[in-house]
Amino acid sequence: MVSDNFIPYKGITYSPKETQKRSQVHYEYMDRRRTVREFSDKPVSKEIIENILMTASSAPSGAHKQPWTFCVVSNPEIKAKIRVAAEKEEYESYNGRMTEEWLKDLEPFGTDWNKPFLEIAPYLIIVFKKAYDLKDGVKSKNYYVNESVGIATGFLLAAIHNAGLVSLTHTPSPMNFLQKILNRPENERAYLLIPVGYPAENIQVPNIERKGADEVIAYYE
Repeated sequence: MVSDNFIPYKGITYSPKETQKRSQVHYEYMDRRRTVREFSDKPVSKEIIENILMTASSAPSGAHKQPWTFCVVSNPEIKAKIRVAAEKEEYESYNGRMTEEWLKDLEPFGTDWNKPFLEIAPYLIIVFKKAYDLKDGVKSKNYYVNESVGIATGFLLAAIHNAGLVSLTHTPSPMNFLQKILNRPENERAYLLIPVGYPAENIQVPNIERKGADEVIAYYE
């Protein structure tokens, strides 16, 4: 297609052998990624966080609307407010909202309503999805918002891991309090709360295994 709206694609290609090798190395590296709930308060530079977030923002989106905002919280007072509000919702969840089956499924992970990492981690990244765009009071439609923001979040988690940092996808439900605390506009909805930083020393993670290829892939040949 020839148009002023298009430019030449300058991608990177490799030989089949190099492609296979790179795919294997990347898989093995990403397979080492783990969710961490114990963080160090060791500082992380703002530049690192911005690089990570711009990587996330390179994700594809419906009609290239990029319907996301990444709110980065390092202010201790705001983090404390978020922790209080999140723990309130988590307490309600662990003491009435969650089913017995849900609670049993969570037992291997040793989680509860206490969330100290919300104050310890140097950064909290709150991913907001834009249900619609809002500029000068005028609304415009966004497309495939949940799908687009989900893909961007995947990019974000991979970029965090690639930088040698750790993260946790925290979903204190409902998350309306985040919109209020951060004074976000009416078109934004909290999607995920992701603490980011270095892992605490001598931490442990659950002894779990990921599903194998035969459980997650269906080939049609």
